[in-house]
Amino acid sequence: MSEATPGERVEDKSLGDLVALASSNVSDLVRAEMELAKMELKSDAKKGAVSGVMLVIAAVMGGIIVILLSISLAFGLIELGIWPWLAFLIVAVLYGLLAVVLGLIAKRLIGKIEGAKRTRRTLKDTPGALRHRGGSDTPALTD
Repeated sequence: MSEATPGERVEDKSLGDLVALASSNVSDLVRAEMELAKMELKSDAKKGAVSGVMLVIAAVMGGIIVILLSISLAFGLIELGIWPWLAFLIVAVLYGLLAVVLGLIAKRLIGKIEGAKRTRRTLKDTPGALRHRGGSDTPALTD
């Protein structure tokens, strides 16, 4: 009998029953935690999907605005007396320079990526920490 009854004393249970009870309780706890995690992740996924759609719409609108401002800039240059083909070429060169500058900045930032250095170090230290309890030399786990 691995179920605890209301009037039953722990001292009256055998070691096997206690282990079975503990195992059952741990299993129930893990299942409950997994269900909670699923519900939370499902809710977060819905929020993420809605946010993603809104970001895509905002990006499309931003792209349209950039196109309209670019055309306005080109026509403004035309009004200043620059040939139409040259005005649009100037706007295109400005965007080309902006793209090069942003690309160089991105390349520099990518070069600074360390690749989870602290996580790798702690993962290497974990087996040693599990083998020894706290600061003592007494093994907690054996190989």
